[in-house]
Amino acid sequence: MTPVDFGRGTLVVRTRALSLRLDTRTIVTTTVFLALAVVVLLLALASGEAPIPLPRVVRALFGGGTAAEHMVVVDWRLPRALLAVLLGAALAVSGAIFQSLTRNPLGSPDVIGFSAGSYTGALVVIVILGGGYYQIAAGSLAGGLTTAVLVYLLAYRRGVQGFRLIIVGIGVTAMLGAVNTWLVLTANLNEAMQAATWGAGSLNGLGHDQLWPVLTVTAVLLPVTIAFGPVMRQLELGDDAAAATGVRGGTARLALVVVGVASTALATAAAGPIAFVSLVAPQIARRITGTSGVALIPSAALGALLLGAADLAAQRLFAPSQLPVGVMTVSIGGCYFVWLLLRESNRS
Repeated sequence: MTPVDFGRGTLVVRTRALSLRLDTRTIVTTTVFLALAVVVLLLALASGEAPIPLPRVVRALFGGGTAAEHMVVVDWRLPRALLAVLLGAALAVSGAIFQSLTRNPLGSPDVIGFSAGSYTGALVVIVILGGGYYQIAAGSLAGGLTTAVLVYLLAYRRGVQGFRLIIVGIGVTAMLGAVNTWLVLTANLNEAMQAATWGAGSLNGLGHDQLWPVLTVTAVLLPVTIAFGPVMRQLELGDDAAAATGVRGGTARLALVVVGVASTALATAAAGPIAFVSLVAPQIARRITGTSGVALIPSAALGALLLGAADLAAQRLFAPSQLPVGVMTVSIGGCYFVWLLLRESNRS
């Protein structure tokens, strides 16, 4: 690796097959995010009603320790902690994709309507069909994908423009919100409570059965999304500039929408619509790394850190009661918006 001066600290990696230019600040920031995410994960494994010292947690992860420690750390706590990290990364990547496509910091699945559509699909299964967890997850997935197709078609006018996509998404979100409210009001008490828990986004009760599908899909989606990084940067320059470099704007946008919706649907199907991670993580990562556009890998690392920390707080702040993790992410999102408003006010 040879240091090259491009105005910022940069590392260039050259091989016979490829050449990469890596921003030093981005590398350091991403490494810090990942290290903090690992620390949060270890704290989640160590804390609880039966606290276990960190050295024993590490020993249990590598097959040592007592049978009781292995059961608590590996069988009970590890799946939830890993799910928080994986789903946080998936949500952040999805938000980064849509914010890049729309060229707007509000262009996230929360705003565009995909999360509301997923909640509608889950409510239909809960209230009308009376299904269990996997049926609810399937309904949520179907609702999110259907909403994505609807928003895309309504926003399509010789291509999809970012502003039109956001406006259509806000309108669809409002209509789905009314439908969701009606479904909850017509449900009985138990169904309404189940719907409210799902709607808040919760990792409570999730285990290995949910971890392996999420891990498998994430292992496919994240590399595919990262491979689209250069295409996203070309699209941000405009369709003419992208076409000049061989990127077909319409096809590339459709592919990115599919990948972004799949990432959101994965998280929503597993844990419900977890708000604000996809909206906040890419923007905070962009501001800390100092990049001109939305960066995928730092966003994924920060999303993993935010959701992991939010879930740890949801478990321990009001122990022995456990809050839905969505309650904590909404609080994080609210704090971010207050900071953003104060910052813009000071600028003006």
